[in-house]
Amino acid sequence: MRSSTKMKWLTGCFEFILGIPFLGASIVIGFSWAPLGVMLLLHVITMIISSRDGGNKYGSIIGIFTNLIAWIPLVGMTMHLITGIVLMVDAARGKTKRIE
Repeated sequence: MRSSTKMKWLTGCFEFILGIPFLGASIVIGFSWAPLGVMLLLHVITMIISSRDGGNKYGSIIGIFTNLIAWIPLVGMTMHLITGIVLMVDAARGKTKRIE
């Protein structure tokens, strides 16, 4: 499994957790909004690794956008869920691709 696929699974799971209504809000607010910055950094890293591997980087771009607007309560929750789903679907599809 490529490192970009692993990072997509990781960031997708984290985004999905942050999208769970009370749990995600508790995590973000409890850590003084730091998880949004950490996720932003992880999405940038994932995008760079995906670019290097020749993979799809749209999930990471959506993730960057999500973490920039996630301070808006319902919009942030919805975008975290969408981003998590997009990244995990992309990771599941990426396992079958091979770059030679």
